[in-house]
Amino acid sequence: MTFEGSYLGANDRISPRAIMECKICWTTYDPAEGDDYRQVLPGTPFVALPDDWKCPGCDAPKAQFMVREDPGSDEMRRAAVIGQKTQALVADFREVFNAKMRDVPIVNHALHVEAVGFRSHGPDILGVLVSPWFMNLVLLPGDTEWPALKAGEKEVIAFPSGEYEFIHNSREMVGPYKACSLFSPMADFNSQMQAVDVARAVMGELFKDENREETDRAAEIRAAREAELAPPPEPAELPVPDLRPSRRALLTGGLSSGTSE
Repeated sequence: MTFEGSYLGANDRISPRAIMECKICWTTYDPAEGDDYRQVLPGTPFVALPDDWKCPGCDAPKAQFMVREDPGSDEMRRAAVIGQKTQALVADFREVFNAKMRDVPIVNHALHVEAVGFRSHGPDILGVLVSPWFMNLVLLPGDTEWPALKAGEKEVIAFPSGEYEFIHNSREMVGPYKACSLFSPMADFNSQMQAVDVARAVMGELFKDENREETDRAAEIRAAREAELAPPPEPAELPVPDLRPSRRALLTGGLSSGTSE
């Protein structure tokens, strides 16, 4: 069931917070309130209403409603931009893997290219890119275009947990981006799930003020998290590696022993 009054009835053009209005009697449907008359609970988006739901005011079908206002439209637009940017990022580095890295000895073939935790960071987009040969924090332009970046230039960027060095780069599909190395190579990871869990932990700890380093004292970011996620012991000939680096090593690339894209 679609609606006639807005966006040619495209349900995917309205957010879960869209307030709809009957174009026959002007009765509104506000997801925050639901519909007591038809026992629809508060918090139910318009697109989640049953197809046989009708206007409480005039009994008009759902298709006769149009968008009155949509507080979540900017969020949807931003989410779409983030999705497009991260898809291009993943596609670009998958191509790098297939064209250049597939047979390189440092590649961990238990892993694949995946974008993890990408979100808005001011006007930009921040997340972690996992690949078979590196894990990087990646900053992408959002709605605002960046000035041209010179590949290889370094920039220190501040987060609640501290200041980190990013390297400027650009690729054909991605365009300009900034990368902070976390791991390279990726030999210590046993599985994609393990790598993704570490990437998610980084995105959480990066924004915690209590992780700010005031000395060179090694502090483990995710000792408790790793203990929870640790897989069962492997056979003696395949020991489980210790993946609990210091705060500095995890977030600033101190573990990097090679180069990454």
